[in-house]
Amino acid sequence: MSDPVVIVSAVRTAIGSLNGVLSTVAAHDLGTIVIKEALQRSGVSSSDVSEVIMGQVYTAGQGQNPARQASVNAGIPVEVPATNVNMLCGSGLRTIVLGAQAIMCGDSSIVVAGGQESMSQAPHAAHLRSGLSFGDKPLVDLLVNDGLMDAFNNYHMGITAENLAKKWEITREQQDQFALGSQLKAEKAQTEGIFATEIVTVPIKSRKATVEVNVDEYPRKGSTIEGMTKLRSCFIKDATGTVTAGNASGINDGAAAVVLMKLSEAQKRGVAPLARIVSWGQAGVDPAIMGSGPIPAIKKALEKAGWSLGDVDLFELNEAFAAQSLTVTKELGIDTSKVNIYGGAIALGHPLAVSGTRIVVTLLNAMKRTNAKKGLAALCIGGGMGIAMCVETV
Repeated sequence: MSDPVVIVSAVRTAIGSLNGVLSTVAAHDLGTIVIKEALQRSGVSSSDVSEVIMGQVYTAGQGQNPARQASVNAGIPVEVPATNVNMLCGSGLRTIVLGAQAIMCGDSSIVVAGGQESMSQAPHAAHLRSGLSFGDKPLVDLLVNDGLMDAFNNYHMGITAENLAKKWEITREQQDQFALGSQLKAEKAQTEGIFATEIVTVPIKSRKATVEVNVDEYPRKGSTIEGMTKLRSCFIKDATGTVTAGNASGINDGAAAVVLMKLSEAQKRGVAPLARIVSWGQAGVDPAIMGSGPIPAIKKALEKAGWSLGDVDLFELNEAFAAQSLTVTKELGIDTSKVNIYGGAIALGHPLAVSGTRIVVTLLNAMKRTNAKKGLAALCIGGGMGIAMCVETV
C-alpha cells in the first residue's frame, strides 16, 4: 500500500486491580484521559479528529454511549461522532481495525481508537420491569454474566481454558511455569521503568489528597514457582483441574488509545509514525475452545501481510490464561523468546475492552526499544473468536 494507515501515538493508563486504585474512576473518565494524552502526543488538535471509536464491554449503568462521553469530555467537538464497540476481549483491537478501515475508504482522515473498562464498576442486576410475585429475586453479577461466561455452553471462561489444556495436552506445571515467566518479565520491566513511556498518569482525588496512579497495580512481585504450585484449581475442583488464579489473567480497570491517520497526513503534519498497519485477521472457532481463536486469526493476518511467522520480530499475545497462550504458541510453533517480552495479561491484568489496544501500545514500545521491524498482536475472544494485527515500523 503506497499510503498506508499509520499509528502516530499510543498510550495507556496503568492497569488497576479489581476494587483497586482505579476502581472509583468510571471507564469513560479513564477513556477521556487517554484520548487527551494520545492527541497531545501526536500533536493533533481535537478539532481535527474525524471520529472516535472506543471499546467497552461493561456498559450497564454507565450512561448513554460511554465512548461519546469519553470523546466529548476529552474536548473533542460535539460535531465529531463516537462509537462504542463490544467484541469482548477483542474490542480494543477491533476499534483500531475499524478506524483503519474508515480512513482507507475515505470516511475519516484522523481517528482516535482504543478501549476503556472498569470491571470494578460492573453492577449486579435484576429484571424487575414486569414486577415481582412472592419470594426473593436473585441478582445477576454482570461482571461474570456479560464478560466471563460462555453464552453457548453456560460455563466460565476458565472451563474453556481447561478444555484447551486437555485437548493440547498442556500440564499444570507448564501453565505455572509460563505464568511465573510473565510475572518475572513484568517485574523486571517495572523495575527498569520500561512502561513509563507508555503510561499516562491518572489523578485520583480524595478529600485528603490527590494520588497519582502511573504504575500497574496487578503484578505480583516476588512470585515463585512454589507459590504458584500451592494454588488450588478454580474451575475444576478435583485433581484434574489445572487453571488457577495464578496462571490466569486478572479482572482489571484501565484505558488505552491510539491516533490513526494516513502516512501522507503524518508527513504533511511533520509527525513521525510509530508504525504502519500492514494487515489484520479475525476468525471464529468452537466457543468451547475459544482460546484457540488467535491461531486462525494470526494465519489470516500473516497471509494478508505476505509474512511468515519467522518474519515477525516481536509478538504481543494476550494472556487470557496460560493454557490459552501455550495452545497458540504450541500449535503455531512460535518462538516464545519473541512473545510478550515485558510480561503479559497474567501479570499486568486484562481489562477486557482495553487489552487489544494495550497490547498494541506495549508492542510499539517494545519494538522501539529493541529496534524491531515487524510486530504482531493477537487476542482470543469469548464466544469463540480471535483477532490479530500485523504492524511494521516506517
